[in-house]
Amino acid sequence: MTAHSPADAPLTAVVTGASSGIGRATAARLVADGWRVLAVARREERLAELAAETGCEVLAVDVTSDESVAALVARVEELFDGSLNAVVHVAGGALGVETAAEADLEKWQRMYDINVLGAVRVTRALLPAVRRSGRGDLLFLTSVAGHEAYPGGSGYNAAKAGEHMLAAALRLELNGEKVRVIEVAPGMVRTEEFSLVRLGDQDAADAVYDGVEQPLTAEDCADVVSYALNAPHHVNLDLVTVRPLAQAAAHRVARHQGL
Repeated sequence: MTAHSPADAPLTAVVTGASSGIGRATAARLVADGWRVLAVARREERLAELAAETGCEVLAVDVTSDESVAALVARVEELFDGSLNAVVHVAGGALGVETAAEADLEKWQRMYDINVLGAVRVTRALLPAVRRSGRGDLLFLTSVAGHEAYPGGSGYNAAKAGEHMLAAALRLELNGEKVRVIEVAPGMVRTEEFSLVRLGDQDAADAVYDGVEQPLTAEDCADVVSYALNAPHHVNLDLVTVRPLAQAAAHRVARHQGL
């Protein structure tokens, strides 16, 4: 097992949540940047399409399963000789818009399991390989929802706030090591699945973006992730908040008729 990658070797990354949206765009962008990428998610058919399009490596992984994440560790060992430059945590998501008084606890549990415990599980499993690289990054794709509460967001607010605090604590715990901890917190991003999964209805999902001029795209977020990971390693973007111009806060968005 090598202590670190040769200086001329491609940088290596694991990207979770890579079957759609920001995770997929991030995996594709890092491949275009010259990284060797292992893209992981639950849906094998979506991963196969991504591999065919980009040439990245793929593995079906459920971040809520210890057994599945153990298989991820074995694959990193096989592909990258146990040395990994970056883990990009994109797996996550929101479920429902119930108020706290009407909370669906199964949805709250699922959001916590994926957004927080999934990120912890993958971090714990892959941190030894990240340390071994000598140039490591742990990047968490959170949300403005982890920093700003809004009505109907309490479950997602709580989950993303938990992931934010995980990143903040890790940054303190790893201080003095060659491992950056980066958080990218997007605002309104229009992807094919986020609002649909959250609301369960295509019309309701489309209405989220009605009248909003140019919501962010998955590629916009991938650009920010790429910048953060490719910056000189002494430069750490602790927290980047990125929103569309039309959004001033999580709950304040300019909407115009006819757009």
